[in-house]
Amino acid sequence: LGIPSLKAHGQEERTKEAIVLTAEGPLTPAMREYIERGLEIAADRNSELVILKLDTPGGSIALMEEIVQSILASPIPVVVYVSPSGAIAGSAGTIITLAADIAAMAPGTAIGAASPVGGQGEDIGETLEAKAKQILRAQIRSLAEKRPPDAIALAEDTVENATAVSASEAYEIGLIDILADNIPDLLEQLDGVMVETETGQRTLDTQFITINEIEITFIEQLLSFLTNPNIVFILLSLGVQAILIELSSPGGWVAGFVGVMSLLLSGYGLGVLPVNWLGLGLFAVAFSLFYLEVTSPSKGAFSVGGVIAFVAGALILFNSGGTPSFYRVSVPLVVTTGVITAGTFIALVTFALSALKLPVMTGRAPLIGRIGVARGDLLPNKTGNVQMGGEAWTAELVEGEKKLKNGERVEVVEVEGVRLKVRKKRE
Repeated sequence: LGIPSLKAHGQEERTKEAIVLTAEGPLTPAMREYIERGLEIAADRNSELVILKLDTPGGSIALMEEIVQSILASPIPVVVYVSPSGAIAGSAGTIITLAADIAAMAPGTAIGAASPVGGQGEDIGETLEAKAKQILRAQIRSLAEKRPPDAIALAEDTVENATAVSASEAYEIGLIDILADNIPDLLEQLDGVMVETETGQRTLDTQFITINEIEITFIEQLLSFLTNPNIVFILLSLGVQAILIELSSPGGWVAGFVGVMSLLLSGYGLGVLPVNWLGLGLFAVAFSLFYLEVTSPSKGAFSVGGVIAFVAGALILFNSGGTPSFYRVSVPLVVTTGVITAGTFIALVTFALSALKLPVMTGRAPLIGRIGVARGDLLPNKTGNVQMGGEAWTAELVEGEKKLKNGERVEVVEVEGVRLKVRKKRE
């Protein structure tokens, strides 16, 4: 007789822990990678369950589908918990919630408004909208097929009519499974619940369970930071200004380096966020006008045109009609940056114009009339030394000038190559 194995029926011994993931903000590639990484960690440890704390207004349908596929393929039970109070599972977040083995919400949260929009956040044509809605409704029916008929109808209505409901309304109709105040309350209600996963049925054991929160990595934080439209706008503005400053006074490397790095970092965000390319075109026009102002000063005319194109481009780039509010850049930030940009280039132009009015500071002309001091006696028809500012010059007396003693003040009368002709300073 053998001792029964803890791995009977091909099951590995489970780690009694709950992996907790926190996804906040619009869906981004960084959020998708974070969720996938957390699910992989849970699978490697054979954890009891994964709790995904969700608070999102939505985002790209493509990203949503990838997250849903990862949740459905997870061998570890996944609980999507819309939390904390005030959080939402909006748009794509609705479908992610329904994809979980167990859907839960905290009091004071909301779910719904899952109507599709275009890739740039805009309303789409009737034909495309009808097709997209049919696909999403079919997906929702598949995910919610075990729920009551009224819950399925409500889920479809979130797509068809952008309906949104509170946590209590969603719980009463059966759209979600649990209404929980916090994680401990959620775990208490989950104890003994049976779920169906890719590897078969599991009965959750959440008494005395360890909670392990998976933190977002620095790279994931950075990538998430770079998809904030306000940050992308600031980087784009900084990059343009730094490059133009480098072009206006070449020879250094700091401004050029900062400009190139800022533009590269902003490029990542532009590749992820819904962008109106007309706005990017206006940015290019603004860049060209600023460059013309720096290279051929027009007393501010190009700068004014550049600032107008800059502000208009920024507003169109992220704030065009129909773009979801979470993808928009702050209007006060656009105006403030426009003013700073205008000030920067007006200052550059003022400096350039002032420089044009300065007397020539190279060659012979600026030396004539300057005052210096004899260093040693100066004798007729012999060379000696004079100090001019911080420099020592070879000098000789002009014809007819008598001996000058060491320390006497001299005045430059003529320049011959690198030799000065001087006379005693007239009082």
